[in-house]
Amino acid sequence: MRIIFVIIAALLLSGCGSIISRTIPGQGNGNQYYPGVQWDLRDSPWRYVTVLDLPFSLVFDTLLLPIDSHHGPYE
Repeated sequence: MRIIFVIIAALLLSGCGSIISRTIPGQGNGNQYYPGVQWDLRDSPWRYVTVLDLPFSLVFDTLLLPIDSHHGPYE
């Protein structure tokens, strides 16, 4: 039961840094490439939780590289 809870939590948290850095103004810090990873690596009180999100953000940001190359800085 505990394993199922961890898997569900990981799926719900996946991509959070990527989504936040692209949708909320000012959260992307102007990073054009891999803004979700940059958001996860920032120094904040949530850095221990974002370490769990980092692999998912890396995959999601890689999939969105073609869009990021045309979009420009996220601000």
